[in-house]
Amino acid sequence: MEERYIPARVEDKWQKEWEEKQSFKATEDPGKKKYYLLEMFPYPSGRIHMGHVRNYSIGDVIARFKRMQGFNVLHPMGWDAFGMPAENAAIQHKSHPAKWTYENIDYMRGQLKRLGLSYDWEREIATCNLDYYKWEQQVFLEMYRKGLAYKKRSSVNWCPNCETVLANEQVEDGCCWRCDSEVVQKDLEQWFFRITDYAQELLDDTFKLDGWPERVLTMQRNWIGRSVGCEIDFPLEGSLNKIKVFTTRQDTVFGATFMSLAPEHPLALELATPEQRPQVEAFIEKVKRSDRLKRGSEDQEKEGVFTGSYCINPLTNRRMPIFLANFVLMEYGTGAVMAVPTHDQRDFEFARKYDLPLQVVINPSGETLAAEGMTEAFTADGTMVNSGRFDGMANTDAKEAIADYLQKEGIGKKTVNFRLRDWGISRQRYWGNPIPVINCDLCGIVPVPPEQLPVVLPMDAAFTGEGGNPLAAIPGFVNCECPVCGKSARRETDTMDTFVQSSWYFLRYCSPSFTAGPLDREKVEYWMPVDQYIGGIEHAVLHLLYARFFTKVMRDLGYCKVAEPFANLLTQGMVIKDGAKMSKSKGNVVDPNALIERYGADTARLFSLFAAPPEKDLDWSDQGVDGSYRFLNRVWRLVYDTLPSFAGVGAPQADALSPEGKNLRRTVHKTIRKVTEDVDGRFHFNTAIAAVMELVNGIQAFEAKTSPENVPVVKEAVESVVRLLAPFVPHFSQELWTELGHDNTLEAEGWPAYDTDAVQDEEITVVIQVNGKLRGKVSVAPAATEEEVRTAALAEEKVQPFLADKTVRKVIYVPGKLVNIVVG
Repeated sequence: MEERYIPARVEDKWQKEWEEKQSFKATEDPGKKKYYLLEMFPYPSGRIHMGHVRNYSIGDVIARFKRMQGFNVLHPMGWDAFGMPAENAAIQHKSHPAKWTYENIDYMRGQLKRLGLSYDWEREIATCNLDYYKWEQQVFLEMYRKGLAYKKRSSVNWCPNCETVLANEQVEDGCCWRCDSEVVQKDLEQWFFRITDYAQELLDDTFKLDGWPERVLTMQRNWIGRSVGCEIDFPLEGSLNKIKVFTTRQDTVFGATFMSLAPEHPLALELATPEQRPQVEAFIEKVKRSDRLKRGSEDQEKEGVFTGSYCINPLTNRRMPIFLANFVLMEYGTGAVMAVPTHDQRDFEFARKYDLPLQVVINPSGETLAAEGMTEAFTADGTMVNSGRFDGMANTDAKEAIADYLQKEGIGKKTVNFRLRDWGISRQRYWGNPIPVINCDLCGIVPVPPEQLPVVLPMDAAFTGEGGNPLAAIPGFVNCECPVCGKSARRETDTMDTFVQSSWYFLRYCSPSFTAGPLDREKVEYWMPVDQYIGGIEHAVLHLLYARFFTKVMRDLGYCKVAEPFANLLTQGMVIKDGAKMSKSKGNVVDPNALIERYGADTARLFSLFAAPPEKDLDWSDQGVDGSYRFLNRVWRLVYDTLPSFAGVGAPQADALSPEGKNLRRTVHKTIRKVTEDVDGRFHFNTAIAAVMELVNGIQAFEAKTSPENVPVVKEAVESVVRLLAPFVPHFSQELWTELGHDNTLEAEGWPAYDTDAVQDEEITVVIQVNGKLRGKVSVAPAATEEEVRTAALAEEKVQPFLADKTVRKVIYVPGKLVNIVVG
């Protein structure tokens, strides 16, 4: 055995061994219990960072631990490889997105392998590979035939610099998240997935996901946003048309004094009178340049413009002016809000600003509100007033009564509304999955016939950064023949949002080489659902919601049975340095390559796992890294020093051990129990590692004064340290295990089990109280009966004075902890 720990030598050796023997290859085995462990796959940006190291180390601990427990583990890796950064890099470097992407994949794959991560690399996928995205096109067409994919004109976030649509979450402070250009609103023909068809199921199933953090489930429920209320028709003055509103507060309809429309509402310009049209157009343009997310916030300044038109309150016949308002969004309800300023704070602020009328329709209990004296809206429950036949009712009762009346009179209906809107998947970029439809002037939208799939992304696009989507400038791609009429037609040039590819990759991992369809159902049914999914909290809404939706769609298309993709979810924290998240822009990045060169991959892994619990942010510490390295060297030296004495030594015999030897063995098995409990499901890796460190301290203190009869327990203790560290520092542990004389792998050896007899203390201390006050302690055997403990407590010398001349009324025993003697 080498006297010094040389990380590079050890890690190179075992990485080659694992690769040659395909140690982590997963195959379906009905005779073994499966465990599907998955970390969110990375975008191939070119370099892994410490966030990757931490995320993938967390996953690798769980995968290796489960293998040692005897599970059949699937632990794959791949690349979320389409997307705008590759195209931007191609423009910047006068390269091609494919070249840039595949070079980055090669480099990052090498970096991940240097970390010794136990991936089944035979299952590797890249979403930009034809054998992945062709099946996505097939699924798209099946969704189109079922009405789940459709095209419509829609107002979208548009980055004029990147010349593409952005999701709301890709707009930061009104600017593009990639290039910081000001984002504007633009009307475009866009492709959508009808995720709203699954809104109720998506919501209901959040209450079945017991293995998800409640914080994430709450975010999903809020995003889906189920509201129960009414749709009400407000007739337009001088027209047969109506404005339809959705409200959860139909009890306030008698107090509606004006109408607020979203600037994107289809009637916004149509309702503008000639004298108001310039102001309306200017306001719409102003709102187009604003941050859509900020528009919905409570503290956003309320702004609007009068259209010049009016509608009629169907219950009061009040003539209501129609405004456009910046805080009204098309994403909620119908994009129209009946404004009740006395009972809605945003409406109140808007009415005060534009001198609009207020009408009180709910009074607080025992009070009468005067509209002119109100300083804020009254939004609590109360008694109905100024509401015709509903006066005097509690407003909570009036809700149902008014809903029934509206429905009976044909001017409204009870309905359920969702905040969730259909998923816009169109992107006006090249580096993405082509949408497989053809546009024909005669036949309209024509799906690409199955025999003509896949629509291959051409490799001859020119990247200048100008002129919009490069796909549209490739005649050989765009110009085609209509499959229906045979006339000249145009291929769709929008590509799919990259969230589409990440919404089913976990299913494809189950059968990545399957050539007869997107999924091999038999294999999917063996592996799915993912037992443990790991990723950042930033994906709590969109990625996870889309993945849940897509899984349900695949179920309904007959590709799988599972309805929910991820049984358990762990959202890991960020890596923080100098008070901020590591990023190139902040100049606080630690290069994993440099760290591995100096300390080895196992040290990098150990520090990232020990410094904080997985769900918390990790504060970077150079001293912490150095401390992890020193600990590994201590363990190495411990094995080196004790190894010569282990020759021919068997398992420890409890009866033959000295009292000190028995204590060490008890510590060993208590440590095994604690590490097992901390790792298995709790993921308290930091406390598990701390327990092993304490055990090492105990071994070193004991070993210095050990006698021959105690050598077996020292050997058991040292081997237990190596086995317990195996999921955390796999190269290091496997090398020491081999040096200890074992021919098998640590995974074949299995996870150590603790001896229940060995973890029992020879004596336990029970606290004694008299009338609730601490009066003494007594030591008893762990197996002592309640009667034996009561007798010992009553006989305890320090307790006797507090019992003298008193009657014992009751003795309360909390097993193994305390005795409370009640006297009077």
